[in-house]
Amino acid sequence: MSRHAAHARSGSDRTSLYDEITTNIITELEAGRVPWVQPWGTAAAKAPLAMPKNAATERFYSGINVLILWGSVIEHGFPTQGWLTFRQALALGGNVRKGEHGTTVVYADRFIPDDEKKRARETGEEAQAIPFLKRFTVFNLAQCEGLPEDLVVATPPPEPGPIEPKVEALIKASGVDFRIGGSRAFYMPAHDYVQVPPPQAYFEPINWHRTALHELGHASGAPLRLNRDLSGSFGSKKYAFEELVAEMNAAFCCASLGIVPTVRHADYIGSWLEVLREDNRAIVRAASQASKALDFLLSFLSGDDARASTANGREAA
Repeated sequence: MSRHAAHARSGSDRTSLYDEITTNIITELEAGRVPWVQPWGTAAAKAPLAMPKNAATERFYSGINVLILWGSVIEHGFPTQGWLTFRQALALGGNVRKGEHGTTVVYADRFIPDDEKKRARETGEEAQAIPFLKRFTVFNLAQCEGLPEDLVVATPPPEPGPIEPKVEALIKASGVDFRIGGSRAFYMPAHDYVQVPPPQAYFEPINWHRTALHELGHASGAPLRLNRDLSGSFGSKKYAFEELVAEMNAAFCCASLGIVPTVRHADYIGSWLEVLREDNRAIVRAASQASKALDFLLSFLSGDDARASTANGREAA
């Protein structure tokens, strides 16, 4: 195969992978299911509420891989959020059981094509990198055998107890101007503050915490923090994209803190579908931004409550 043909095929593979991921998310949304809010309370959800992680490296997956692996756990009824590659299972003294089918996750990075390097040399301009995704396959611990006993025993869910202190500690430690009052929840970018009604205003008190984490997600994008584009007006694609980031971030934060995630803005599904249909990379970018916001917010918690969410590969793109 010629070098040009190889480049052409790899470009096609990259495009098809973005399309494949986006199509799957669109299918779920069209069916009224929100992939980043899985039915953890149903019989199908046998695994503990948690972020998926690589059992060999102890690294948490991030970005779009969280959605992919959560979906696989629900679809197959896996009892654990731990995953391994085929080689990692062997290195740990075990193996993937014969006949098991893995789950495809992705590694995101950037590269500079030869043509672009040449153009940059000729013009003196900076070469522009192109985002790409690579596939690799992982297997749930439940699909493996012969692994060390401490890996295969599913981690039990945390004992029931108050989770509000963790959220309150996060709010205080973040330094965000967080105000309680009024009748609606919002983040005001112009003045950099969050406002959420008092917990008593919510039919289910736990929803106050979900709402607080959603609005903190928005606040994480301020210029002095992660500097996301918060300029979109209501109804615009920019606005819909930022809501997508905040929704996924809230779900990731909830899962990390032991709170069952929920959908705060189901009425935005139509606008999210519009964004995804127009740009096959939007869901990957949004999930990546949501993971960055998660890492930023949880970095304010210390000790056992903090987690460094380092994926098996960067969720760029």
